[in-house]
Amino acid sequence: MRRINKVAVLGSGIMGSRIACHFANIGVQVLLLDIVPRELNEQEKKKGLTQEDKVVRNRIVQQSFDTAIKSKPAPLYDNAFASRVSLGNFDDDMEKIKDYDWIIEVVVENLDIKKKVFDQVEKYRKPGTLITSNTSGIPIHLMLDGRSEDFQKHFCGTHFFNPPRYLKLLEVIPTPKTDPEIVDFFMNYGDLYLGKTTVLCKDTPAFIANRVGIYAILKVIDTMQKLDLNVDEVDKLTGPVIGRPKSATFRTSDVVGLDTLIKVANGLYQGLPNDEGREIFKLPEVVSKLEENKWLGDKTGQGFYKKTKDEKGKTQILTLDLKTLEYKPKAKASFATLEATKPIDNLKERFKALFAGKDKAGEFYRDSFYALFTYVSNRIPEIADELYKIDDAICAGFGWEVGPFSTWDAVGVKKSIEKMEEMGYKPNQWVYDMLDAGFDAFYTVKDGLKHYYDIESKSYKAIPGAEEYIILDDIRGSKKLWSNAGASIFDLGDGVLNIEFHSKMNTLGSEVVEGINKAIDMAEKDYHGLVIGNQGAQFSAGANLGLIFMYAIEQEYDEVDFMIRHFQNTMMRVRYSSVPVVVAPHGLTLGGGCEMTMHSDVVQAAAETYIGLVEVGVGLIPGGGGTKELTKRVSDSLEAGDVELNALQNSFMNIATAKVATSAHEAIGMNILSSKDKITINKDRQIAEAKATVLELAEAGYTQPIQATNIKVQGKTGMALFMAGVHGMKMGRYISDHDVKIANKIAYVMSGGDLSYPQEVSEQYLLDLEREAFLSLTGEKKTLERIQSILTTGKPLRN
Repeated sequence: MRRINKVAVLGSGIMGSRIACHFANIGVQVLLLDIVPRELNEQEKKKGLTQEDKVVRNRIVQQSFDTAIKSKPAPLYDNAFASRVSLGNFDDDMEKIKDYDWIIEVVVENLDIKKKVFDQVEKYRKPGTLITSNTSGIPIHLMLDGRSEDFQKHFCGTHFFNPPRYLKLLEVIPTPKTDPEIVDFFMNYGDLYLGKTTVLCKDTPAFIANRVGIYAILKVIDTMQKLDLNVDEVDKLTGPVIGRPKSATFRTSDVVGLDTLIKVANGLYQGLPNDEGREIFKLPEVVSKLEENKWLGDKTGQGFYKKTKDEKGKTQILTLDLKTLEYKPKAKASFATLEATKPIDNLKERFKALFAGKDKAGEFYRDSFYALFTYVSNRIPEIADELYKIDDAICAGFGWEVGPFSTWDAVGVKKSIEKMEEMGYKPNQWVYDMLDAGFDAFYTVKDGLKHYYDIESKSYKAIPGAEEYIILDDIRGSKKLWSNAGASIFDLGDGVLNIEFHSKMNTLGSEVVEGINKAIDMAEKDYHGLVIGNQGAQFSAGANLGLIFMYAIEQEYDEVDFMIRHFQNTMMRVRYSSVPVVVAPHGLTLGGGCEMTMHSDVVQAAAETYIGLVEVGVGLIPGGGGTKELTKRVSDSLEAGDVELNALQNSFMNIATAKVATSAHEAIGMNILSSKDKITINKDRQIAEAKATVLELAEAGYTQPIQATNIKVQGKTGMALFMAGVHGMKMGRYISDHDVKIANKIAYVMSGGDLSYPQEVSEQYLLDLEREAFLSLTGEKKTLERIQSILTTGKPLRN
């Protein structure tokens, strides 16, 4: 059985260094190599170094790796993982690749240079070792020239998208000589170990995602020019409203770099003489002018947008006027169609309304999408035999929530074709054949599994591997047992329930809390256990602040007290139910979402979980058991003495500074997750793995835990230490008077209140202290100002 313990990455540029980091994330030992510098730099000359010194010979790889680990967003789950990467150069260290299981070439996009690197690889590579290229533009089969039979058999393209940690796509591109078993291995490894959506591609120009994604971007510019729209308007139309990233079209181009877009577009225009959509790849005049001016986006300081400072020194974002090539203040974009669709939360339902718009927005969507629908229909079987591969690639590579074929389904295939034809867009004949055969959609769900329309057999087929995932959208119709406005309970099968939140930002209001209690009731009566998990963009942004604010402003403190007490009791039910409860956080998991996670029997966290107790930002302390829980965890893990106070101080600071872990691994270091908790690298597998964890706990003979009565607290000794630290921060002007008041409340709870000596207390004792502190802060004017700022502007107020 093939295992990957060691990976060699050849080339340490932006992609190579970050691919190395992502392998380090999953525990693999990495060797990162690059070229030896041709000459000494000034600094090296001053130090009297020569070209034989190792520090000089490894300068390029060292600088690249240092830049990578300091970059934002961070390529590593935890900076400690940098130790898993060894650095070297092609001249001195290439022989080491004989001990590595997978060699990934990530040098510049030049076939001759790649061939020279492969010549070196052939010298040292052990037969049977995997070898792949991360090229985005060079045909994979051209790299086989002059290679040995064993090399050819174990070689293919593995195209990662930048940044590799965050973008889910891995395109696997075999050649005619690649062993099919090797292809299967990469498809499985990418999914299971690297957390990727692995898409099998044909060796066609730009493969799948860039072929379709670049077409979609350039078609947007084409439609924009037809309809005389500006940059701000287009970014408003092509962002979250259609399930795309906030950076939309032009901001994304600036971030990625306009030179990348230009390079891929030029390559496609030259390499696709017979593509019916070829003219779209011909760069518009305005893009050519930006290239001439070297206005390539963030890397050159300006592109479609430019960041400047006004007279007062305040940062200002200016937008490029594509007609005059002058930068102007951002214009407010407003469309009646967008206003009308604001209340529609369901993205697929929203598409129907957007396409029906009578204003320029409606025209924009119809023209750009009808062209895209036509284009993707014509790409089968050229770039993929199955339509779902195109949707998978574009969603995972470009961050779209809904791919082209899914969007087409949402607006109605039959209904849209008549309108497409009126506008001069005619899809491929197989689409008409599909409709004639009685199939009116590209996808359907059967028995909780998603099926796609297979062109060759003219029938629906299950998407391969779909049975290994649990997609809540696919079981919504058949497995829902209960729901209210904020939550739904599903039967996952095998005696396991799942509760999903669907409030705004998955905040934890009364409906969600009711749902959690209902789910635990149902699980305790008839099931083995419960998963608390959803597949929204974020797990939970925390408590419903609007409700707290409303009661506090009306001075309805009994209502606030009831809310906190009810939430605390619910968290304790999560911990002390008679069946195992597994919480599956991902994305933003803040405040109450973090507290719920900390109270589960085992956490099944997505690797990309950004979790923390952030209540200080709204003038409060964690009131749903978070302060109590961190105090308890320190008590559980350490002996008495100074070390305990130091550990408690770390937890105190994490709450007092509203620190958020930037990955599940970092959360372990913050004591929010523990060593018994599990991490899922591929978020699509998270609910299925959480279900497996519930069954594992149940089968091991799960017994209801007993509430703790032996939490060691420090009393006045701890309070004195905490308050000294808080005073120091105040004197250094790091915190305000109101921050001091909040920090002292946290210190009071974590010390066990006004106790004259260290002693043991119960969980309920600490919960009561926590609730009283939370309640007292809701009566503070400055706390209400902070909550109001978050509710109205989304920005924290430091008052």
